[in-house]
Amino acid sequence: MSRVAIMGFGNPVRSDDAVGCYVIEELKKSLPDSESFTFFDMGTSAFEVLFNLKGHDKIIIVDATTNSGEAVGTLFKLPASEVEGAIEEDPMVFLHSLKWDQALSYAKKIMANEYPEDIEVYLLAIDNTRLEVGMSEAVKRSADELVGIIKDDLATLSV
Repeated sequence: MSRVAIMGFGNPVRSDDAVGCYVIEELKKSLPDSESFTFFDMGTSAFEVLFNLKGHDKIIIVDATTNSGEAVGTLFKLPASEVEGAIEEDPMVFLHSLKWDQALSYAKKIMANEYPEDIEVYLLAIDNTRLEVGMSEAVKRSADELVGIIKDDLATLSV
């Protein structure tokens, strides 16, 4: 049986930056409980990626991106290899400032042959990260579209 980890990153009190958390909440509400899916509302933490990926065959990451040059709500899908951060060999790396792309690189190094090769990254263009609860209509609309895309993707897997 394949296992899929779906990880949503974001800050729920920073307007549109909450998109990853929102997508995870919506998927949890609309998909039945299954041992095949693991949902991670990662908030703004990333180092936990290292400990939560083991045993999964596929990983789907959802996050916001700023300064993309595209309209707010534009959805990007790209392979993780496009965004993996370089491994920092500093043993005193500050874990609270570690981004998820760097955490993936660490996970790849630590997990070696247990690291899942099937990783997809979805980024939604945003420009509002003000201290406020609630996303703009454009970002919410794209996030809802992404929920549907991920649900369709999960339905096609032999999980």
